Order: sequence, then C-alpha cells, then structure tokens
Amino acid sequence: MDEATFRHWSAKAAEWGVEYRQSLRDHPVRAQTTAGEIAGQIAQSPPEVGEAMERIFEDFETIIMPGMTHWQHPRFFAYFPANAAPVSVVAEYLVTAVAAQCMLWQTSPAATELETKMLDWLRQAIGLPAAFSGVIQDSASSATLSAVLVMRERALAWNGNRTGLAANPRIRIYSSDQVHTSIDRAIWVSGIGEENLVRIPTAGELRGMDCTALAAAIEADRNAGYIPAGIIACTGGTSTGACDEIAEVVRVAREHGLYVHVDAAWAGSAMICEEFRELWEGVEGADSVVFNPHKWLGAQFDCSAHFVRSPDDLVRTLAIQPEYLKTHGQDGIINYSEWSVPLGRRFRALKLWFLLRFHGLSGLRQMIRNHVRWSEALAERLRNEPGFEIVTEPVLSLFSFRHAGGSDADAHNLALVKAINDDGRIYLTQTRVDGRIAIRFQAGQFSMAEEDAETAFRTIVELAKKVV
Repeated sequence: MDEATFRHWSAKAAEWGVEYRQSLRDHPVRAQTTAGEIAGQIAQSPPEVGEAMERIFEDFETIIMPGMTHWQHPRFFAYFPANAAPVSVVAEYLVTAVAAQCMLWQTSPAATELETKMLDWLRQAIGLPAAFSGVIQDSASSATLSAVLVMRERALAWNGNRTGLAANPRIRIYSSDQVHTSIDRAIWVSGIGEENLVRIPTAGELRGMDCTALAAAIEADRNAGYIPAGIIACTGGTSTGACDEIAEVVRVAREHGLYVHVDAAWAGSAMICEEFRELWEGVEGADSVVFNPHKWLGAQFDCSAHFVRSPDDLVRTLAIQPEYLKTHGQDGIINYSEWSVPLGRRFRALKLWFLLRFHGLSGLRQMIRNHVRWSEALAERLRNEPGFEIVTEPVLSLFSFRHAGGSDADAHNLALVKAINDDGRIYLTQTRVDGRIAIRFQAGQFSMAEEDAETAFRTIVELAKKVV
C-alpha cells in the first residue's frame, strides 16, 4: 500500500468510525445473525492474489458488521461495559500507526514513563495511598494471575518457580463464590489446582465473605498440613455486585500472614467518586488491587490498572533477564514486561492520557453518578410494576430482577431475556441468585443518556406482558 492509498483509507476508516457511532441507536444492540451465517460468507481458502481495498471494505460492511454486537451502543446493559470513549479511539489510532512494542524502557522510553505517570494519576483518582505502584495489564485476569503467582512464590519461600509444586504441601487460596471465573483460571494456570481454591460462605445484603468462617478455614488448613497463601477479595462481583468487607478480610490476612488481592475490575472505576469508597473500605491494607479503566472509565480495551504494594515481589516472581533484554548504561528505569506475564506490551498509557486530560475527573465522575442514579431509578420503577421483583438491590449501577410468570419461573425469565435481546432495543443478561434465574441490569455505557433508561423500562415491561 503506497502513501497516497494509505492516506485515503486511513481517512475513510476514521470517517466510517464517526458515522458508525452516530448511527448506533438505529441498530439492534445484539447481533441478530444465526450460528455459522458469517463464516458461510467467507472464502474457504486464502487468496493467491491481492484484492482491491474497495472490495475488502465493502465486505467488511456487508459481511462482518451484521454479525457484530454493538458494545458501544448506549443501550448495552449486559455483562459489564467495555467502553471506548471517542477520545480513546483517537489515541488508539495513533498507537496503531506508531505500532511500537513497549516491552522495555529502551524499546520506547515515552511509553514506559507515561505509563508510570498515568498509573499514579489513577492511584490518586481512586484514593489509594502513595505506597502503591501501578502497571497496566491487558485484563484483570492477567492481574489476578500475577497476584496468585506472587502468593504462591511467597508461600514457598520464593522457590516455586525453581522447584515446582510437586515436592511441596498443597497451597490454599481463599475467596467467596461471588468472585469472577478469572480467579478459577488463575488457580488452574498457576498450578495450584481448583481443589485448593477454598470457597468461603457469604453473608449479608452485599454477599461478602464471612470472615469468621474465613479465619476458621485458614486455621483448619494449616492444622491439616496445607500452606495458606492468599485471599482474593472482590468489590462489585460480576453476578450481583457482591462486595467483601475488605477491612475485615485484611485483618484476618494480617493475623495469618497471607497476601490479599482485591478484584474491583468493574466497580473500581466508581472509586473516583468519594461517596462510593465505602464499598471497599480498608483497601489501603491490601497487597494488590485491580480495576479496569476499559470497563466503566472509557479507556478502550485492553487497559487494566494493577496496583501493588511491593513491586519487588511482583518482579521477583515474574522477571527473567537474558542479556538481550538488559538495558545497559541507564539507572532507575522500569521494564514493565517484568511486571506482567506476557513479554510483549502495547502502548496502553496513551489512551489514558488523552482520556483523563480531555474529560477530566469531574466529567468522568458525573458520568458514573448519572449511571448509578438512572439504574437506581429503574429498579424502583420495576419494583412498583405488578409482577416484578427486585432480587438484589442496586450496587452502584447493577441490580437484578425477576418477573413472575407460569409454573416455571426460571424458564419464564430466560424466555423474557431472549425476547428482550431478540427485540434489539436493549441487551440484558441473566444470572443465578440462590439457585434461581434472575435478570441483570447494569448501566455503564459511555454515551448512555437518561432516555436510554426510559427505553429499558418500556421494553422490559412491554415484553414481560407478551412472554407466556
């Protein structure tokens, strides 16, 4: 592709992106295609001869786009958001054009130094003390895996990477059953094994870990010859927004010498608003914390903020330094590839810099406060509608509800979710609460307006009357 053609198609792609964002409300939120429909339109074999960009771009619009679920749609109320504020998209254009591999300080000093500054900006924004240092991981899954590996190494006196797990007693990690499945994967990948993830019962409206049961489980494991290593607490669990009492979890951990990792992947963004910090009171005592600016804050995926009290422990666990990765003649530098599992690293800090400077914390706080207010109002309206039950009360902008119907309530509510998503005006997902199906609603899309919450109310009530 020559320079003139590159210029033309770069401009074309940027203009397409603007028009796409402007027209999102005209599209159904979830893709309406059937399984295999997209694959059936794609050639069976790669082309021997290159094709014209006009043809490729046309196929992108006619084949690919009908099969896309629109995560930037203002009425995307499913899962958690994966926001990409327009200013973040602009920053990603630049990152893509520069195409740097930012694994070491010397491979792009600006990327490393900007990352250090942006993580400190985020640390200040969410109220963590200066004792924490940060790194951008690709996802909360990677941050949690890194934390579990540190737990493992500390528990094995820093010999696990060298000797493996076979010669040692079982390592035990503790969490509630409200944590994300990424915790299970971290336990698998770390070699600790699913049987050694001890699930602590929950209590209270926020479904937090019972810390009396937690302390008892740790003591029982130690008496049985196991090695208690760490606790994974959550703030804003995926299913219903469960929140552990972080201060109590930390207290138990300190009594037993355990590492504490706090997974606040979704809810952590809300901590830029001081009034929501009660949900993770005591977080300053944790050893590591993760939240995803790519969820609720507007930074394009992937961008996960991982804060650690002891960077030395993280580097000691993960760093490998062959000669070809050493930087000679420079003191006091950070190589962030030594803070994460992958060696390769994208220039993720640029979109944070653009985002925080363009919107400012005040703008982002207002967005989050709006989402919380609109979600709480919707929950109240549904509570007052005949046949509706609020199953779990709003935690920030997340709540769950159920509609009464027929002899099989679970089947009825699953049918309602399907009808809503097939309708296309909004997108919701289901969960299980105490063994029964409930429907989740969370407000968090960057361009959502109050009218979108109104559309959600009308759609849910209208279709509930039609589903038998």
